[in-house]
Amino acid sequence: MQTNSIKFKASDEVRTLTREKNSILKQPKAVWAVAGASVFAFMGIGLVDPILPAIAVNLQATPSQVSLLFTSYFLITAIAMLVTGYVSSRIGGKRTLLLGLAIIVVFATLSGLSGTVDALVGFRAGWGLGNALFVATALAVMVGVASGGAATAIILYEAALGLGLSLGPLMGAMLGGWKWQAPFFGTAAAMAIAFILIMILLPKTQPPAVRTRLRDPLVALGHKGLRTTAGSALFYNYGFFTILAFVPFILGFDAYGIGAVFFGWGVAVAVFSVFVAPIVQRRFGAVGALTASLLGLAVLLVGMAMAAGHSVTTVVVLTVVSGALLGINNTLFTEMAMAVSDSPRPVASAGYNFVRWMGGALAPFLAAQIAEHSNASITFYVAAAMVVVSAGVIVGGRKFLVSHEPAGV
Repeated sequence: MQTNSIKFKASDEVRTLTREKNSILKQPKAVWAVAGASVFAFMGIGLVDPILPAIAVNLQATPSQVSLLFTSYFLITAIAMLVTGYVSSRIGGKRTLLLGLAIIVVFATLSGLSGTVDALVGFRAGWGLGNALFVATALAVMVGVASGGAATAIILYEAALGLGLSLGPLMGAMLGGWKWQAPFFGTAAAMAIAFILIMILLPKTQPPAVRTRLRDPLVALGHKGLRTTAGSALFYNYGFFTILAFVPFILGFDAYGIGAVFFGWGVAVAVFSVFVAPIVQRRFGAVGALTASLLGLAVLLVGMAMAAGHSVTTVVVLTVVSGALLGINNTLFTEMAMAVSDSPRPVASAGYNFVRWMGGALAPFLAAQIAEHSNASITFYVAAAMVVVSAGVIVGGRKFLVSHEPAGV
């Protein structure tokens, strides 16, 4: 009797996976247009990774000065998240996406024309504004037009994130190996293509009946579940962007070598966010799976701390493996943020992203500063401690999160 029960359970899981796969693949053209444009947008995050050492040499800058390319980008992205809902609720999702892409095209081009590190940092900040308008709105638009509901849209969104993170370093390496400014012009061209795709394939979206106020994202963070999720994501993103922004400086590779490492890392992010995250969530629940994955990431960061300065090969392997855990975490965090509160999804997303991108703003600069004043190992130990704090926030706020998990988990 028990054997039959197990068989029925396994059979039900197979049917569920089949339905989800079909649901993900059968999407309107508008979904694929936004997803494709999202890939291009997320390429901009890791694009500069392979050329960070080259920028430092050509612009006579220290690693911490160059790391401000990430800090200015994510700081403005985080702050701008508070106004994305205000803008999109007045001009509509499609126009907001196009506005964001247009801003990225302008500032990516200006970045390529920069002659000083200060100018480059400033133009990356403008790029962050466009990124915020696009990224925050893209998820909301995909949820609205995707077949299969919010869960399918989130998986596609995270797949775009992972694919963009993997292709960004690859494009940065291919173009940056020729000239360090070339990746910026390449991004501008990719964003222009994305602009055309959105304009042609995405139907006009009407502004919602109720307009979002500027304070709504902050009000949404008053919900304990959303606040817990965002607070945990803040510390998690410190670990995430320590890996992305700091590892290139300690590898000693050229642009092609760094690009290859982070291409493998990005592929792991994409594969595990799409195919593995839904499985572990069903098996262990979002809270349990996220806690375990965060602690696993902390262990990997400790391993990187021990290997830094001693074994580049170990750092490379752990960097690529970390992509698997990052992919799981990204999907679980996003789904939790979208489901945990009673605020409209665009508002909840804006509040959540405002907090979590602060981790992306702080980590690159602080990681480089810590290494310059001590050593690379301490940088990774600090990142590991931050990720442990992230897991602690999830465990501490568990009662605000588990009520939103599917029954039977």
